[in-house]
This record gives sequence, structure tokens and C-alpha cells, in this order.
Amino acid sequence: MQNVNITGFQKNMMQIIKQTIKYNEPLNIVTDEGNVILLSDEDYRGMIETINLLSIPDMREKLLDGAAEPLSECIPEDKIAW
Repeated sequence: MQNVNITGFQKNMMQIIKQTIKYNEPLNIVTDEGNVILLSDEDYRGMIETINLLSIPDMREKLLDGAAEPLSECIPEDKIAW
């Protein structure tokens, strides 16, 4: 994570915001009163979804089991009845 002081952020705010959106890299904005983290909307929504999924009982284990399953044993998407 990169750091920028508040003055540098203010001077280059539009460029910094565009880069944060484009590259999904959080930015730590340092001030005398404390720090603020700037996130892209995509990163923020991903974090919230992860928190929601991990709050479901046994979901963590199911996700880890699914990630460990070899791709060759997975059902192709076109074979799933949605």
C-alpha cells in the first residue's frame, strides 16, 4: 500500500483517485489527526462480500474445500442447470 500526505493528496486528488480506481490499489492518506484509507468501489464491495460470506457458518470451510478441488473434477458451467 502506498502512502501520501494530505497535502500531496489535495494537490493530485483527481489523478490519485483515477489511479486508485484503475489499479485497485488502496492508498494510505496520512494526516496529523490520523490516517485515511482510499479504496476503489470494486475493492470495497469485494471486502464487504468477503465479510458477508465468512459470516455464514461453515462457509469458510466450503470455500477452502472448493478451492482445493482439482479443476479436472469440476463440472463445466454449461452443464449446470441454473
